[in-house]
Amino acid sequence: MTAIKINGATRIYGIVGDPIVQVRSPEVFTELFAAAGTNAIVVPLHVLPSEFEKTMSALMGLGNVDGLLVTVPYKARMASYASRLGDTARCIGAVNALRREADGTWTGDMFDGAGFVRGAERKGEVLRGRRVALYGAGGAGSAIACELAKAGVGSIAIIEPRADRAESLTKILREAFPACAATAVAALPSGVNMIVNASTVGMRAGDGLPGDIGELTADTLVGDVVVSEEPTPIIQHALRYGCHYVTGRDMHSGQIDALMAFFAPTQVSPDQPVATH
Repeated sequence: MTAIKINGATRIYGIVGDPIVQVRSPEVFTELFAAAGTNAIVVPLHVLPSEFEKTMSALMGLGNVDGLLVTVPYKARMASYASRLGDTARCIGAVNALRREADGTWTGDMFDGAGFVRGAERKGEVLRGRRVALYGAGGAGSAIACELAKAGVGSIAIIEPRADRAESLTKILREAFPACAATAVAALPSGVNMIVNASTVGMRAGDGLPGDIGELTADTLVGDVVVSEEPTPIIQHALRYGCHYVTGRDMHSGQIDALMAFFAPTQVSPDQPVATH
């Protein structure tokens, strides 16, 4: 492990969420920054919904904060804090990373989808032609849906309790990826051979499955965005039926390289003006 030294010149990156105890990013990215010779640390920040706006305004106004990682439930909400958005973030209206530029403005983008697809492909999974059921149409779910469509899946059935979210994502997919049949559904449809949990179900102790999944065939690929030391409920379910699976850790690992490139040092002067919301 590379020695990590903190001093007055250390740059700060925060990871914002509610809850926050489940995240591994502080340890992983702080070590990667140290290995790259970058004097920076990543700090977990538990931001309550009632305190979100004033916390973000204050945080982004600090002169030594160079970037933010964003986890549930703030990925869509944080998009409005960016001065500019990358292609995926612009398409779905959500971010999971923001970078402060040298002029004090902020650039945001979304890497969850690319990380999930890369994580699956690293495990040798073939995505093209898959018939997908997706639980959750929030920031992570929307990004994963777009990247799966780019990867050539045949269809995506979106299961989301908020009808407005489900319909919005369905519309985005139909317009951007007409070759992928996108539908909003109330329950798991028959005939799918890939199931992805992009909801928060499984994050808290005592959680069960994100829906009535039932028996699975061994050719079903199961994915989960929840990062956990132990198999989450849906991954445990997949293991019972001998299914291949992609974990939240796989997704996280899949996006590390892209995030490190995104967070390349911007050499911001401490007395430069900083954009705030």
